[in-house]
Order: sequence, then structure tokens, then C-alpha cells
Amino acid sequence: MLVRDIMTHNVITITSDTYVLDAERTMELHKIDRLPIVDKGKLVGIVTKDDLLKASPSSTTPYNQRQLFYLMSKLTVREIMKTDVVTVTADTTIEKAVAIAQKNRVGSLPVVDGKRIVGILTTNDVFYKILNPLLGIGETGKRITIYGAGKKEEIQKVLDYVNKTGTKIKTFWFPADPEKKDLILHLDTDDATPIISGLKEMGYSVDLREFSA
Repeated sequence: MLVRDIMTHNVITITSDTYVLDAERTMELHKIDRLPIVDKGKLVGIVTKDDLLKASPSSTTPYNQRQLFYLMSKLTVREIMKTDVVTVTADTTIEKAVAIAQKNRVGSLPVVDGKRIVGILTTNDVFYKILNPLLGIGETGKRITIYGAGKKEEIQKVLDYVNKTGTKIKTFWFPADPEKKDLILHLDTDDATPIISGLKEMGYSVDLREFSA
């Protein structure tokens, strides 16, 4: 899967001469945490909600507050934006993009074609468009953990049994801990009791895995 497959295409941007207060309003209006900065069609920087908060005045007296608010009203994002922007292209693989984001400790990656911004990839894109479908988050059904069934031959035995019952398997995965050789199934059923009983008769230890759909 490539970045182009899950990135947000309609990117909200501002120019470097945008006032900080206007940038704050734009973020609040669109409920976003960062704004790429584009001048003359080229990506020149990025500003985050944290950047804006750090630039916001904090004072102890009304007089100072008024004075600082006046200064803030004249401050543009050019003076606080990050110009060393970590970017990816639309043809970057998702796993590489995630690795780049983690290495640089950023929550979003502008997607560029040369200097032109064509999209943005955020942690929300990865969660909602990859992780949620993979783990069945938001889906109905029941999840069960079959302990010790994470080996190839055991996986096949379990899947064959469930398929014979006529129950659809929405998705399956394994614990992140490589030491655990368990198998987790997300079943398309409202009652997993018969399957749990059948797997236990086959010698497996099985638990219903609670989750909120």
C-alpha cells in the first residue's frame, strides 16, 4: 500500500504572511492540528497547534495582557513556522512513511510532488484507514483468543474448523509480543459460544476477547 492510497487529498494550507491568530481560527474551524504553509504554490513550512500555543502570550496583569495581545495580532506564522519540513511522496510505501514519521517524531507528513503539496498523511489516516479495518475496530461481531494457535499448522486447523461451522472470519491477527504464539479471530457472529466450545474440545484454551464495537 502506498501513501497515495490513504492520504488526505484536500489539504488546508495558509501562506507565510497569515497572522498567528488567523491560523488559530483556521485550525479551530476545521478541527485540525497542523497547517502546511504554501507560498506561490510551493511548500515552505508547517505550523502546528503546539507552535501556536508556545507563541501565545501568558501574562499576570490586564495591562500586560492587552499589550501582548496587540503584539500577537501583528505576529505572522512566518516567524514561528518550521521550515525544515519532513515530507514524503505519494509513491512512498506506508511502512516507510510510518518509519519516517516515527524517526522524526512527527504526527503528519505533507505529501509533495517536487515542491508542490498534493496531500497530507496523518496518524489518523493510518489508524482509521489501516489499523481500524485490520483490527475490525467499529465492526460488530465477537473476538476470541486461541492460546498457542499462532503457529502455521495450528492456524490452519483453527481456520478450517471455523470455516466448517459456516461462521465468517472478518479478520485475524497475532499479539504484538513475538513470544506469544496466540491467534486472535474476529468472528461475524453475535454468539461465539459454540465455536469456543468446539475449539476447547480440540484441546485449545480459548477466551472471549472483550471490545467495544
